Amino acid sequence: MSALALDARDRALLAGEGGAGAQFAMRIVVRMAGVLGAARLLDIASAHIDSALYIGPATLAFAERLVELGARVAVPATLNVGGVDEQHWRAWAVPPAHAAAARRQMDAYRALGCTPTWTCAPYHEGHRPAFGAQVAAGESNVIVFFNSVLGARTERYPDLLDICCAITGRAPAFGLHLTAARAGRVLVRLDGVEPAVQAADDFWPVLGFWLGRAVDAAVPVLDGLAVRPDEEALKALGAAAAASGAVGLFHVVGVTPEAPTRDAALQGRAPARVLAPDTAELAAARAELGAAEGAPLDLVVLGSPHLSFAAFARLAALLDGRRRAVGTRLLVTTSRVVRELAAAAGHLAALEAFGGEVVVDTCILTSPMLPPEVKTLMSDSAKYAYYAPGLLGTRVAFGGLADCVASAVAGRVVRGADAWRR
Repeated sequence: MSALALDARDRALLAGEGGAGAQFAMRIVVRMAGVLGAARLLDIASAHIDSALYIGPATLAFAERLVELGARVAVPATLNVGGVDEQHWRAWAVPPAHAAAARRQMDAYRALGCTPTWTCAPYHEGHRPAFGAQVAAGESNVIVFFNSVLGARTERYPDLLDICCAITGRAPAFGLHLTAARAGRVLVRLDGVEPAVQAADDFWPVLGFWLGRAVDAAVPVLDGLAVRPDEEALKALGAAAAASGAVGLFHVVGVTPEAPTRDAALQGRAPARVLAPDTAELAAARAELGAAEGAPLDLVVLGSPHLSFAAFARLAALLDGRRRAVGTRLLVTTSRVVRELAAAAGHLAALEAFGGEVVVDTCILTSPMLPPEVKTLMSDSAKYAYYAPGLLGTRVAFGGLADCVASAVAGRVVRGADAWRR
């Protein structure tokens, strides 16, 4: 392993010339760079911070210690979901002690100079790093979206290291920050999947769920698509692949910015593996996410990652003139900004007329908000479906957005006729 080369600015921060907070953060960045085998550090243009999520006394103590030391972020830094919806937590089963600690931690990250976006989809709110920009991002779906859809460069930053990079403006030069590591390694041929299935509204999260398990942390190159994915589809694909596996970057030939051709995505090399799933293989993966057809339904939850304005508009159209079943709740998780945009457009009124609810700032997977009577939930998010049984102890059903709405109306899990059953 080569020694870590530090420049004059790095040495000055280590010597305390930028203050005690920056010195503390720089010591962590340097130590982690050594662990990761980085030969140098690099400048970052921005950061997205997952560390603001309260997961226990240690994360709160770390944040408040940084504030005590006078630390401030050196680059623009958005914040991922917090541990509580600051505005509406009392409407759910959040213990007051958890809410108090989570709000203290959120306050600490505000004091560090971070932008209080409180969303796992900052790319919907203007934090969209330029192609090739070096950034430090926590939160798995943000990492894969920045890398894949925008062509920015970040590694998979863990909590606490992300904020240290933001304070110093420096990050270890390793992994997906470097061009060579961004080459596709696994070619995934999708010409064996029926076009009608590719056009289904739940195809992309299912493909992502299958992809993460198939490639783990390798960089996949997807080719042979009959349907061109939009940004919502790519968001769902990446979030699922980063949950079921460790995908930090994927390429879609002719779609994503580093894949104008298959050869460009592979950087001129032959793939290490070639995978060719067919419709039946992906249908089996879809079934694994949770069917539970006919089961009584306690909650439909949408927005993992946080619901976009475009998705809110589509949801509102599906809800128009309908009403949820008694005993079945429908919850949307999103950001404050998207909630206000949805309200201005009339989409929030449509949700409220249906009997639905909105939570901002947080996520049911990270906040202890669900009441104990929620036993079965349904979602169009493969990420929710993958994590909920283990994190929440609930039974899960997965389906497209239209089926989620129909199920909320029926009060039980229903699925309409679709392309998967042909």
